[in-house]
Amino acid sequence: MAAAVHKVDISWDRHPTGTVARVVFDNARRLNVLNPPALLDLTEAFLGLAREEELRAVVFSGAGGRAFIGGADINHMAAMREAEDGRRFITMVHKLCQAIRDCPVPVICRMEGYTLGAGLEVAAACDMRIAADNAHFGMPEVRVGIPSVVEAALLPRLIGWGRTSWMLLTAENIDAATADRWGMVEQVVPVARLDAAIDRCVAAIVDGTPKAVRAQKRLMRRWERLPLDEAVQAGIDAFAQSVSDGEHIERMTAFANRKK
Repeated sequence: MAAAVHKVDISWDRHPTGTVARVVFDNARRLNVLNPPALLDLTEAFLGLAREEELRAVVFSGAGGRAFIGGADINHMAAMREAEDGRRFITMVHKLCQAIRDCPVPVICRMEGYTLGAGLEVAAACDMRIAADNAHFGMPEVRVGIPSVVEAALLPRLIGWGRTSWMLLTAENIDAATADRWGMVEQVVPVARLDAAIDRCVAAIVDGTPKAVRAQKRLMRRWERLPLDEAVQAGIDAFAQSVSDGEHIERMTAFANRKK
């Protein structure tokens, strides 16, 4: 494996009702590309965050302002020769995406500059994506001799099959306005307002009750896998569990008494 030249910085914002983690991936001199050591470190970071009981939300960004994640390390991939080399590397990409999806609290992707290839797969694994208006997105894999795989399978759920086909088969980039129109991102703002938009999203999440937010994300993940009837039943079970937890009592009582 190549020597690690990246950093994974985690800072903590303490709120009265819990903690928000800000994860910054820094391989900025190479557009924050992902090599095996970086994939291992990021995966371990998200697995560790999942164990934080007071955690309320995660903001995930790339350092340097030129990219969220500019893709997988093409130098590493060019050196692969055996099928098992490819299987091992792409499984590492998947494990990072899975760790993000399994994080029990919402993960917000902060995007500016380029988000390409494996970077877009990582972004798709996040719960929400907020982009600066200088952002560009692409899946260039077929131009360099490989298909787009693993969490690229999430893209049809975000933008539909036709637009996914356009991105994966033409390998053409799209700009932030197009990504917004297609539903790939939840919000596009000027670069100068990006952090303010992230903070508003975080504040809205933190305003929810901790168990309910975690229950909601857990339920949404189940909805992805279940037929409709089973998804509805899973919601009934989640609602019943929430009532049993009692977290709703104070909030609902205050709401009911607001005009008395």
